[in-house]
Amino acid sequence: MYSGTTFRVKSGRLMGVHQKIDRLARRALAHSIPHKTIFPSENSILHFEGLNGPDGIKRKSPGRDEPWHYVDPTNAADDGLAVIIEDHVHNLTTALVTDNHERAAFEAAWLAHAITDGLTPAHHYPLEEKLEEMRDGKGLHTRTTAKEKLLLPGKTRREQVRNNWQFWGAKGIMTTHLAFELGVATTIAGQRINDTIPTEEDRARVLEHGVVALFKESVEHIAELQLYEEFYKAGWTRRLARDTKRILIPEIIRMVCLSWYYCDMKASEVRTDHHR
Repeated sequence: MYSGTTFRVKSGRLMGVHQKIDRLARRALAHSIPHKTIFPSENSILHFEGLNGPDGIKRKSPGRDEPWHYVDPTNAADDGLAVIIEDHVHNLTTALVTDNHERAAFEAAWLAHAITDGLTPAHHYPLEEKLEEMRDGKGLHTRTTAKEKLLLPGKTRREQVRNNWQFWGAKGIMTTHLAFELGVATTIAGQRINDTIPTEEDRARVLEHGVVALFKESVEHIAELQLYEEFYKAGWTRRLARDTKRILIPEIIRMVCLSWYYCDMKASEVRTDHHR
């Protein structure tokens, strides 16, 4: 999802989808945890979005320690993003237990970013496999400069032009990706998003099954809506705008909220045990 230009920390506060989701998820979380809490504030979490978030890494150090937030809903073995989410869940819980406020804010923001990207239809495209195919088998770690990320190679000049057109041309892979995310940002800008507070049943289920299990369920549910497929065929339609506002974004906000709730509850359990 769009998170601003990543040129400065506060970029994206107005149009950034990640920032809006974080704000609404933190407000929804307030309905589920004690009023006096050590969980990071809204502003603390937002500090680690945009320039200080995962998208900022892509500009600062392309190809190095760059988080890959794509998941293929049709491939049960594709668990790379699930591992990233599990790591952030563990780290956030630990930071809450040790009262490490800055680390907790960082982990909360990056956990939310990973979940949001993973539930974004544009991130369900098998981009890694396609890029390796177009780059003659070279892995993502070899794209270590902005030029290598923006321009695709080719064995011949003609092949290079064809690869870059497939990537950046009309209805190209990245052109479509960026256009979809911009459509989401434009659709929800200034809009009130309802039905974002997790139910008591949701909270009980995440404590029983864990964050990743519910995340995978959400991925399947969103994939069934075929939003990205419709966008590729027909552009930004009324149905897409409606389902984005009423289904997609509320589902993402609830999932982010549930992940934070899970970490806060697990940290509370550990702190209680320590005080016994």
